[in-house]
Amino acid sequence: MAMNNKLPDITQTVLVNAPIQKVWNYVSTAEGIESWFMPNDFILEEGFEFHIQSPFGPSPCKVLEIDKPNRLSFQWDTDGWVVTFILKEVGDQTEFTLIHGGWKEGEEIIEKAQKPSSVIRDTMSKGWVGIVQHKFKEVVEA
Repeated sequence: MAMNNKLPDITQTVLVNAPIQKVWNYVSTAEGIESWFMPNDFILEEGFEFHIQSPFGPSPCKVLEIDKPNRLSFQWDTDGWVVTFILKEVGDQTEFTLIHGGWKEGEEIIEKAQKPSSVIRDTMSKGWVGIVQHKFKEVVEA
């Protein structure tokens, strides 16, 4: 009987001193996403296929869900990852949550990086902390 040892989602939440519409513009446009994450040719349209220029080369992505201005999900690369942005109004601030899910079992090799899923998840988890807690917040609040 196979055990399901899929790795848990990465979740990062930050409170941003900006109205929800401003934050939405940073997560739902190519320029906005590039300003805090990576270059891309994103278009806000369900089913739209785009690329994120990652350190491992272009990653094919696909927009899965849009619920303006509260939620946006896209498939990232070919390993089953799904990235979701969740925005919630908190007074005149916005709570921004990023969820990076769709992880495989820890020992499974991520094709592009040629490393186990657990190693990649650990690296990316640390990366998302810096991106969400620092870079995203700084860019949006500027």
